[in-house]
Amino acid sequence: KKKLKISVRQLLSVPTQVFSLEQLQVLMMSPEGDGCLRYRMELLSQEIGCLRNLTCLYVDSKNLKKIPAEIGTLSLLERLTLSSNSLPAEMGALQRLQSLHLANNSLTELPAPLWQLRSLTFLDVSDNKIDTIPSSIRHLEKLETLLLLFNSLESLPDDVCLLRNLHTLWLGNNHLRSLPAAFGELVNLDWGYNYCSCNFEGNPLESPSPEVCSRGPEGIRDYFSSLHRI
Repeated sequence: KKKLKISVRQLLSVPTQVFSLEQLQVLMMSPEGDGCLRYRMELLSQEIGCLRNLTCLYVDSKNLKKIPAEIGTLSLLERLTLSSNSLPAEMGALQRLQSLHLANNSLTELPAPLWQLRSLTFLDVSDNKIDTIPSSIRHLEKLETLLLLFNSLESLPDDVCLLRNLHTLWLGNNHLRSLPAAFGELVNLDWGYNYCSCNFEGNPLESPSPEVCSRGPEGIRDYFSSLHRI
């Protein structure tokens, strides 16, 4: 793949020459270590739409305030990392997008364009300020990995239990006191073979308790079944 990595510590804007690289497939502006925290780029130019062959785009700037609508024209995009608290509606057109990273922002809710991204298999929205997950999450039927650590979630909608392809669900460090009654139906969350498949650490769970959760989907199913028998 034709790849370009920009690792200048004090990046203020994307160099204009980049937008003439029409055959570029991978554009990375997420340096290793703490470099990304030093980026001061506030706007991503609408000229990003010129890079029609991009399959991977990594934009990491703590000052990024706006994503241009033209990002929705990057129809070949499969992987996207953004540090931004608002997404344009046009992003819903990215029907090939499989992996979306929106961690370490100040999101208070999941952006509406997400529900149109039906090819998503990986979604990372950890380390934000999200307090609710809407029922629209059910539209992401292909989702295999959902990372929700370090948010402000107090509950999960029943619709999460419809995501039967999930094999990784990280819920640590939220405010969850209970799980949906059908949570045990997420049988691909297999604690037995992969402890990291699902985590609840840092939540004040009561129904079911952390001890029950540690038994995996089967233990959670048994717990809710016993409640129905009472």
